[in-house]
Order: sequence, then structure tokens, then C-alpha cells
Amino acid sequence: MDPRYPIGKFEMPAHITTQRRAEAIVEIASTPKKMRAAVAGLNDAQLDTPYRDGGWTVRQVVHHVPDSHMNAFIRLRLALTENNPTIKTYEESEWAKLADAKAPIAVSQTLLDALHDRWDITWRSLKEPDFARPLIHPDSGQKNVDWLLFIYEWHGKHHTAHITHLRKQKSW
Repeated sequence: MDPRYPIGKFEMPAHITTQRRAEAIVEIASTPKKMRAAVAGLNDAQLDTPYRDGGWTVRQVVHHVPDSHMNAFIRLRLALTENNPTIKTYEESEWAKLADAKAPIAVSQTLLDALHDRWDITWRSLKEPDFARPLIHPDSGQKNVDWLLFIYEWHGKHHTAHITHLRKQKSW
């Protein structure tokens, strides 16, 4: 297993159905709870352990997920309210070096809870045509709301697995 991709690299589903979308929405809604469970009981030394050689610490991962999902929430809102918007990227590796990436994780856990509550309302309000709404990602090119849904379904599972795999490896 490649420790960078404990659940594998993102792959867009070949066949998208209403049921598959609903499953992705449920998975996204469950990310805060799963992330809390993944870090439950970890002490500061464990939180400051990289999940792999050269990788972020568990603490940085916990802070990264709401950073990323805040960006994703804005990207979704832009796609729903503008005509083919170009979304903004950000330097996630640089964000992980900022002072707040060393803060207690409870701050980001609370942020993730509230953010996902709002995001879930938005996802569940979408109608079939909304998922085809286009957006442009500067690095990935032309995409749509379905892509946002499935990449962030994967993203939450991906980073939660970084932590759970480390816990298993370290017998924590």
C-alpha cells in the first residue's frame, strides 16, 4: 500500500446514479464524526506524529480537512450561482505550515462539524440538473458539480484513513 493513498487515488465513478450521489452525500455528512473517531484519545505527541515519512502530522491533517472542505463549499456555491466559474486553488502545503495548523484540534473539529452541517443542507437541496453545472479547475480543467461531490467524498475518507492506518501501524 502506498501510504500517501491508503484508499487509492481518486477515481471518478464511471456510472453515476441518484443512489450513488445519495451515498456520497451521506459519506460527506459523516466525515466529521469519522474524523473525530479516528483521533479519539490521541495525545499531543501522537497528534504531532507524521502519518508517513515526509508527510503531515495527524494534527496538520485534522486542520487540513476543514481548510480543504471550506474551499470545496465555496467552489460548490460558485458553481451553483455563476456561469462556469473558474475556481481558485490554494497552496495547501503552505497552509499546513501556518500557526493555526499547530492549534488544538478541537477548533478544527468544531469548524468541520458546522461546515458539514451547512454543506449537507446544500448537497441535499440539489436537483438532477444541478450536478451537471460546470466549473473550471485551474489544474484539472473543465469539471462539474458531480466531480466536486465525488472528489470530496473520497477526500474525507482519504485523510481519515491516513490517521486510522497510522494508528494501526503504531498500535495506538
